[in-house]
Amino acid sequence: MEIVRDSLDALMVDLYGELLDAGSGSTGSRGDNVELLGVTLRLTKPRARLSRSEDRGKPFSALGELLWYLSISDRLDFIEPYISKYRKDAEDGILYGAYGPRLFAMRDIDQVSNVIKLLREKSSSKRAVIQLFNAEDIQRPHKEIPCTTTMQFLCRDGRLHLSVTMRSNDAYYGLPHDVFCFTMLQEMMSRSLGLGLGEYFHYVGSMHIYEEFIEDAKRYREEGHQRTVEMPEMPMGDPFHDVVPALCSFEDRLRHGEAVNATAEAPNAYWADIFRLYQTFWASGDGATLDALSQAFVTPIYRNYVDGRRSMPQRKLLSRRANA
Repeated sequence: MEIVRDSLDALMVDLYGELLDAGSGSTGSRGDNVELLGVTLRLTKPRARLSRSEDRGKPFSALGELLWYLSISDRLDFIEPYISKYRKDAEDGILYGAYGPRLFAMRDIDQVSNVIKLLREKSSSKRAVIQLFNAEDIQRPHKEIPCTTTMQFLCRDGRLHLSVTMRSNDAYYGLPHDVFCFTMLQEMMSRSLGLGLGEYFHYVGSMHIYEEFIEDAKRYREEGHQRTVEMPEMPMGDPFHDVVPALCSFEDRLRHGEAVNATAEAPNAYWADIFRLYQTFWASGDGATLDALSQAFVTPIYRNYVDGRRSMPQRKLLSRRANA
């Protein structure tokens, strides 16, 4: 089955309908679910990666996961403030299947840099593949292993396309995070290569919704299609070199309660807004700070997410000062 749409919301509305209407009952490692086998999703506008739904429009956990990748971390204490459910998958404070070390340091190999180098030297290559699933992953039991098997980057007609293959995908909870993180990586790599952004292809062996989310999926489907709104175009340049170190430092200081200034520390207005989204998360419940951030956003769609943080409890800062 293939679904082709121009936004994440349009894909999910149709996918949830197919799963709820035609899915078969199954039992997986995380419980009972309804499942479809061999699902292909094609997102023609990868910048429309954020849900506009009142229920699904929660970008902060996806932003946290993206930064977890980029920081090359496998530690629970990094990701837990953004996604608390990872706690049950950790082994001695480590997530065995964390993607960051596999993307950037698998067997001391930076797969992302290697793919960029390969496509610079031979843009038509079909070898630009990143491997996330290892033979060792099923050699002995682990609480959590990668759902993603491979990522293939294809440069065609001046645009960079991305094909992601997954052994398993939780359509309600996992899919929005996956689409956001992978299309952000796709755009970051396209900028590094000086290419336009192509389409995003998502192939899944077992696409499913767990029973605990079925009623939520029904309510989301009833909301219907949302107006397609894209994130702005990422500026050209090398984000991995020019942005990621500054962003990691910025977020680390945020979680330790230090004062930061996105305008001063980000390289341009696009990335300053991304920095501000992390500020918004860590400023949860601080009305004055959230008001200032809302006014500072250059991209209007991000202001919608500020209001959702006003009633949230303030984040627990990690600094000694905050714990004193």
